[in-house]
Amino acid sequence: MSTRELDLSKVRAFGNLEFLAKQLVEGFITGLHKSPFHGFSVEFAEHQLYNTGESTRYIDWKVFAKSDRLYTKRYEEETNLRCHILIDTSSSMYYPQADFGKMTFSVMAAASITYLLQKQKDAVSLCTFSDQIEVQTPVKSTPSHVHKIMLELNNLLETSKPLHKTSVATVLHQIAEKIHKRSLVVIFSDMFDNPDEAEHIFSALQHLRHNLHEVLLFHVTDKKTEETFDFENRPYEFIDLETGEKVKVQPDQVRESYQKSVGDFYQKLKLKCGQYKIDFIDADIAQGFDPVLMAYLVKHSKMR
Repeated sequence: MSTRELDLSKVRAFGNLEFLAKQLVEGFITGLHKSPFHGFSVEFAEHQLYNTGESTRYIDWKVFAKSDRLYTKRYEEETNLRCHILIDTSSSMYYPQADFGKMTFSVMAAASITYLLQKQKDAVSLCTFSDQIEVQTPVKSTPSHVHKIMLELNNLLETSKPLHKTSVATVLHQIAEKIHKRSLVVIFSDMFDNPDEAEHIFSALQHLRHNLHEVLLFHVTDKKTEETFDFENRPYEFIDLETGEKVKVQPDQVRESYQKSVGDFYQKLKLKCGQYKIDFIDADIAQGFDPVLMAYLVKHSKMR
């Protein structure tokens, strides 16, 4: 399955998130091998080579009998990486409402990264948030734990949350305090917080980096409408999904000022992320999952 062939409207209808994530990742890896990135290593090893001087307690003798090489089994406490996946669940993330676009995209991307983490024997936690932390799982790599995360992700596709605001800065500060071991923090959010609170968001992102965490920020948008404001020039009633505020206007009357306001904020956000050495990834829901999976694999390879 190509990462561009997956129709977001079918993700909710299909119901089996784990199966879809597996198919999506395997299709992506197959595509990598056929692309200019064919040399990119995606290791799904359950063993690591035995080093002289290590305890022989965990040597896999069955593998030794077959290969005549010494390998040790890798266990949960020996995982290479600890990853915390954060998903913004505020009402704006359920836009476009026809297929819960940004939320469906984020859930599918998070499920695919979770599948990759499991295959790479890394530990993963899921945190969902709006104006506060809603769900936060432990950090584990067991199959049963991953299954629970998939169920939590699937729950996000059941129904939208009307007038549910977000507070990205508050939650990121809380997460920074809760994570005690160096980790990879992966954030899926449209970052539609109060523009006047921008400095608080930047401070929270800096807090994560100050605590030595690596950060991948996926800026999830429906770029056609939310950034370029590509609407027909006829009367519309625009509704703020997080406050319920309504505005009647023709797009041509506000398009230029809207684009400038949104563009200025995101440009400043990108600049701050660059200063803090945070990976800022544009995740347009119309462009498929390739940018998400590639960004994750590149970051993962650098952290090993």
